[in-house]
Amino acid sequence: MSESRGSGLRIVHTHGERITVSEVSTGVELLAYVYRPEDAWESPKPYVHPLRTLAGDIVTDYRPNDHRWHKGLQMTASHLSGQNLWGGNTYVHGQGYLELPERVGSMVHAGFDEVAAEAGGAVIAERLTWHPYDGELWADEQRRVEVRDVDPGAGSWALTWSSAVTNRREEPLRFGSPTTAGREMAGYTGLFWRGPRGFRGGRVIGPDSEGPGLMGRSAPWLAYTAEHDGRDGHATLVFEHAPENDHAGARGTHPAHWFVRSEPFAAVAPSLAFFDELELAPGDTLTRRYRVIVAEGARDRQDIVKYLAEHPW
Repeated sequence: MSESRGSGLRIVHTHGERITVSEVSTGVELLAYVYRPEDAWESPKPYVHPLRTLAGDIVTDYRPNDHRWHKGLQMTASHLSGQNLWGGNTYVHGQGYLELPERVGSMVHAGFDEVAAEAGGAVIAERLTWHPYDGELWADEQRRVEVRDVDPGAGSWALTWSSAVTNRREEPLRFGSPTTAGREMAGYTGLFWRGPRGFRGGRVIGPDSEGPGLMGRSAPWLAYTAEHDGRDGHATLVFEHAPENDHAGARGTHPAHWFVRSEPFAAVAPSLAFFDELELAPGDTLTRRYRVIVAEGARDRQDIVKYLAEHPW
């Protein structure tokens, strides 16, 4: 085990298992980044859980009974060239979700380049490899998870997540989703957040509208606000594309669309391939960067817009 401190944050690395980041003045553990391998059926991969507000409230779920492979905040690939790096059953058009263990792959921790508290926050820089069921190397990933803008007075802090995935096959990698495979409005793939059971029925807010109609829409950000079980109060999570993500495909790149549910559970994903497959050529790198703002209270659109203006990328 190793420990470092800086900028009001404390990092504890339990080698081979997890890294935790805590805010020193409150003693609250803001996140645990877990990278030890877990059940093969659940498509082993590193994940963030628990994720907490500065008040100490947990805003992620772990292995819920409806989807055991939902684990906090994690990078996923539900349909990847015929393989499932999401976990659990695989959607097959005309047959529904089938138990196909020979399609369930993994994202494997390969090493850390940096784990440190630094000016303004903390950083976890990791190398990973992506594999189908048979263990062949399909991709390398350079991942960077950062803690930034920790403000106990305002009750908010921000996590940034960047992933650069390089295709190591001799043929294209095809990123898809259940929707590209034939299921309507189930475009989940890429960075995926599963909220606590108490967040069911929460409020979904976008830049110019709100509600379940934001499913499948493109927008620079999307927010989810809900009330806690067990104690009074709310929390708001804002999921934001970095400017270079080109979420709308305005520069000719692949557009992103939001996968979001408040029923039967809380979930948000800035989908990599909602309606159409994304093809990554051999040797090419797919890079995406996101910010997740974790705030106490029920923030409205005006609050969110103000925060984003005051905290540019």
